[in-house]
Amino acid sequence: MKPLLKKSVESAVYSFTLKELIEPHFDPNWHFHPHYQLFTVLEGSGTRFIGDNIRHFEAGDTVFLGPNIPHLWQSDRAYFEHNPDLITHGIVIYFTEDFLGDDFFEKSEMHNLKQLLERGERGLDIFGETKEYIRYELQNLHHFEGFERVLKFLSMLHQLAQSTEYEYIASFGYVNTHKVSETERMQKVHEYVMKHFKEEVRLSELASLVSMSDSAFCRYFKSRTNKPFFDFIAEIRIGHACKLLHEGNLSITQVAYESGYNTISNFNRQFKEITGKTPLLYQKEYTKGIR
Repeated sequence: MKPLLKKSVESAVYSFTLKELIEPHFDPNWHFHPHYQLFTVLEGSGTRFIGDNIRHFEAGDTVFLGPNIPHLWQSDRAYFEHNPDLITHGIVIYFTEDFLGDDFFEKSEMHNLKQLLERGERGLDIFGETKEYIRYELQNLHHFEGFERVLKFLSMLHQLAQSTEYEYIASFGYVNTHKVSETERMQKVHEYVMKHFKEEVRLSELASLVSMSDSAFCRYFKSRTNKPFFDFIAEIRIGHACKLLHEGNLSITQVAYESGYNTISNFNRQFKEITGKTPLLYQKEYTKGIR
């Protein structure tokens, strides 16, 4: 696999780029780009990495990201097994701050939109009626051309700027410290962890894979992700557990073992630390929410 940390999404024709993504799986490469991004998942599930945040994703996931936030929607393993019944489907808009001119967002009338762009520097997880509005408009934007398309897009940004239905994704003070030259190293880390998180993850094996000592790797990883390596593992495991709880096919004990935990007490403790809820309460609230 060729790593793509710095991704090019520029349009040579339009002021902003609108893409419909229909593939067997989402782009498996951890990357960033100098564009704002408004993205919704229509089909697919897996683990989402944005900045220093990790969580399970599924259809409905809708985010607004600022420039140069590293991100990856890692599809579940089943999507890589050539199953014709599984596809991923998403719609994304890419744009730069100067897509309508150098000083467009500096005008007094654009104050709220300017604030939206500033909030986007940490990434916004959109929910509620605002999410449904954004998803509907993204799916219909391709019906418009020229000036009408630009107006529709600005209306979407305006509605998003007025809304309070969002949560920040990356932690306060998060800064992208990754370099393009580090692409391959971090890609190897992600791939190894996603392959082995259900097992005992051996720090020495992973450190050797990226040609570092154990202690050097731990320092490097924390400096790049703003969290200790084993917190990163725990978040991936709990994200996978959330997916299994959504599906509702396994008992809590089975979910724990399928997510890499050997004891139910450790699973319950880490699940509550990360989600703020017990696994049972989390499952009940999710089931209630989709009825």
